[in-house]
Amino acid sequence: QVQLAESGGGLVQAGGSLRLSCAASGRTISTYTMAWFRQGPGKEREFVAANGYGGIIYAESVKGRFTISRDNAKNTVYLQMNSLKPEDTAHYYCAARIASGLTQDAGRYNYWGRGTQVIASS
Repeated sequence: QVQLAESGGGLVQAGGSLRLSCAASGRTISTYTMAWFRQGPGKEREFVAANGYGGIIYAESVKGRFTISRDNAKNTVYLQMNSLKPEDTAHYYCAARIASGLTQDAGRYNYWGRGTQVIASS
């Protein structure tokens, strides 16, 4: 079992930056595909970014503004969010997938954190 704990969310003005962290425990995540998803008010959960064998992928809506990275020595994944927009306001979740291969499909991820709230005010 893998436990994931997100942190770093908060309230920021539009145009600002935040860095989210996802600390994993229970097992090393070095071979896992790690991803971030988000769910805004009244919206369905959507893919944000993933990092694993094969590289990194981003949702079109965050390309050029968000950066996913990982520190396997710390068993931690990060999401650097720059130039935040009000539409980025959402609950952000970290997810881990045992199988290799990048995917935007939330159903293919095995473990989830409880999330952290991000509010970008206009």
